Amino acid sequence: MSALLLDGKALAAKTEQELSTRVEALKKASGGQTPILATILVGEDPASATYVRMKGNACERIGMQSVKVEMPTETTTEQLLAKIDELNTNPNVHGILLQHPVPEQIDERACFDAIALEKDVDGVTCLGFGRMSMGEQAYGCATPKGIMRLLEAYNIELSGKHAVVVGRSPILGKPMAMMMLGANATVTICHSRTQNLQAHIKQADIVIGAVGRPEFIKAEWIKDGAVVVDAGYHPGGVGDIELAPLVDRVAAYTPVPGGVGPMTINTLIYQTVDSGEKAIGGA
Repeated sequence: MSALLLDGKALAAKTEQELSTRVEALKKASGGQTPILATILVGEDPASATYVRMKGNACERIGMQSVKVEMPTETTTEQLLAKIDELNTNPNVHGILLQHPVPEQIDERACFDAIALEKDVDGVTCLGFGRMSMGEQAYGCATPKGIMRLLEAYNIELSGKHAVVVGRSPILGKPMAMMMLGANATVTICHSRTQNLQAHIKQADIVIGAVGRPEFIKAEWIKDGAVVVDAGYHPGGVGDIELAPLVDRVAAYTPVPGGVGPMTINTLIYQTVDSGEKAIGGA
């Protein structure tokens, strides 16, 4: 069979055109106001700086604004919490992104959870996770929510399917499993310490690689006709799944790069526009 390529890059570009139209309409209706995303970068990690810059560029492409907050490596938890509180109370800020990871002396979880729910457009708070898990209104974690949007755009059936999520991180594996469950899939959560991992994956109609190890999931473990989603990215342009042998025998797959990655940033921007519309439109 010829597998369906789930092109996140193309979907993100299409969505950006639609978001540009929404932002322009909001500007006209509000006298020039646009959604604003505040990005917080603590320290000088070059990869984090690159990610923040990419998110700012995505904002510019659709005509909305981003506010870059840069804090030194020696920042304390208290100083970061104070900055988050300042952004929470600023009515002109509609989304807050705290770039992960932060320096080790900072309590990252406390800082994530300090972000106001209505501005948690990256979906990192415990409150947002709990509300999402219960089927209540909340912005989903950007990567798993981006995956759900990608599967929906390509009409991938989830209801009644067996989804195996390999990975249990609080901002990817766990919310991914809850979103799949919310879409009526039957979900198995595995990880690097799961015994007989191969047997679990062999049963999957949908395999989601989110374990953070290059090509940890072998092609031979995946059954013919499965849907394969690779949320990993590692040097050399490989993901968490051994993809090359699969492209002729699975039903659909995400390429690496160009699959899940573009949808992560796109979902962050998508949710910021939604937050801005609620705040500005309802003002």
